[in-house]
Amino acid sequence: MRDMGKEGKEIGTLSESYNKSTEFTPASSAEKPKAIFCWSGGKDSAFALYKVLNEKEFEVTCLFTTVNENFKRVSMHGVKEELIEEQTKSIGIPLLKMYVKEGSNEEYEKNMETFLLEQKSKGVEYVIFGDIFLEDLRAYRDANLAKVGMKGVYPLWKQSTARLATEFITSGFKTITCCINDAYLSEKEVGKVFDLNFLKNLPEEVDPCGENGEFHTFCYDGPIFKKPIKIVAKEKVYKPLEIKTDSGHQTKPKTQGFWFCELSHE
Repeated sequence: MRDMGKEGKEIGTLSESYNKSTEFTPASSAEKPKAIFCWSGGKDSAFALYKVLNEKEFEVTCLFTTVNENFKRVSMHGVKEELIEEQTKSIGIPLLKMYVKEGSNEEYEKNMETFLLEQKSKGVEYVIFGDIFLEDLRAYRDANLAKVGMKGVYPLWKQSTARLATEFITSGFKTITCCINDAYLSEKEVGKVFDLNFLKNLPEEVDPCGENGEFHTFCYDGPIFKKPIKIVAKEKVYKPLEIKTDSGHQTKPKTQGFWFCELSHE
């Protein structure tokens, strides 16, 4: 289990100083570079957006989300498309959706290039992401952006994930786990509220923000929302993962599958 004793002492001091800026006020768009925000609906997206809006350096023209057209759900998170729509209504920033069917890298990159070029034609120069420390992922994103002459912005980059997780909670955000990787956590952790108690009980090998893909979340309340998203956690569903080698033989990866919690709008 994760020892939160020392961190627990920091929480009071941290929240006292950080909460001074938790009241959200929209930024003026006058002469600010335009940016679109890559929105997953989870805690890292929510916290990165919160920081960007408070720092007021960009005009965030829209939030955009990749949705599986076949299932009408956010890729990997498994969250229903309609819940993302409820989030963006409450935030007050327009939502744009990029649909994929096959889920291949080729399809994603082709659709993304088309989407980005359309945004660039409207004067957008930057794309904002909630990534924290995955170098390969950032390099992949930046390479795709470079193809269309745009740049990435990473408000949470290289910050302590333990501190970010604590700041997120003490700033008044509320989120629930919607997807769990069974290589790190069990069925009982999916559908749980991401709070200080959840952090305290995480195994040592699990990143506090789930940055290595250990878990994903859905954010339903916080300082960027005009009103909470009323959700109901329903059944839990297990989806096994199958990976095949070039020879057609199945391998046995550490991750055997994922637990999803079905979330519905109340």
